[in-house]
Amino acid sequence: MTASFRQLHWREYAIEGWALGCFMLSACTFGALLFHPASPVNGIVSSPLAQRAAMGTLMGLTLVALVYSPWGRRSGAQMNPAFTLTFLRLGKISPADATGYVAAQFVGGALGVWLAARLIGMTIAHPSVNYVVTQPGHAGLTGAFLGELVISALQMCLVLAVAGSVRWARFTGVCAALAVATYITFESPISGMSMNPARSVASAVIAGEWEAIWIYFAAPILGMGFAAWVYTRVRAVDAAPCGKMMHATPCIFCDYVRQRGRAGAVQSAPDTALDRTA
Repeated sequence: MTASFRQLHWREYAIEGWALGCFMLSACTFGALLFHPASPVNGIVSSPLAQRAAMGTLMGLTLVALVYSPWGRRSGAQMNPAFTLTFLRLGKISPADATGYVAAQFVGGALGVWLAARLIGMTIAHPSVNYVVTQPGHAGLTGAFLGELVISALQMCLVLAVAGSVRWARFTGVCAALAVATYITFESPISGMSMNPARSVASAVIAGEWEAIWIYFAAPILGMGFAAWVYTRVRAVDAAPCGKMMHATPCIFCDYVRQRGRAGAVQSAPDTALDRTA
């Protein structure tokens, strides 16, 4: 086993897969509970808006539970390739760890939907649930793309602003969850509300439905990347928070930033010495 292989953070990768898997298992379970016509809850909560609000609330609570869990604190509960790639661009995560996170997110999400299908049965295959697949709504492809672009940019702006505040950082998970609940309630009829390529692929690969899947890759990555670009224009890149939704130690992101800083200092030291002797 090489040193570089041993240095990979396998526990964090596994937690990322577990976290998105749990999120998708919850989405399928709550989706069946709220939207399947045979569900008793469907008869009580019959308004589409009320159903989406209930779904948003339950998924927001799921996100809070994952972010603030001991495992979520360990990996940072990113659970989203677009989120991970944005922090890669900000220099807060190593390329190797970003690769491990993204791979685990895709695998974990798909396993979560697969497990839901095994546990719940064909209920989640019903058209009213359909494995909680994300598909363009009444506004068509353009509307879905713009919807995903906007909510992805807003979500990243929110996370960067709150996590970067000493006073409010501990509420990052709560704020992110409230935003997710709001998007599910009001935006989901437009795009299905994904913001997450791994989340959309997880449903698509089990359902076998890949309609406009490119939207759920391109829009979240572009939207979150744009938000990070705006952030770096307003504040310095160094001011960006680490890649965790809720910071806790050990932190592989802070360790990476410190290692980069030490490497940069070592590389610049000879030039500084030459300047002094010139």
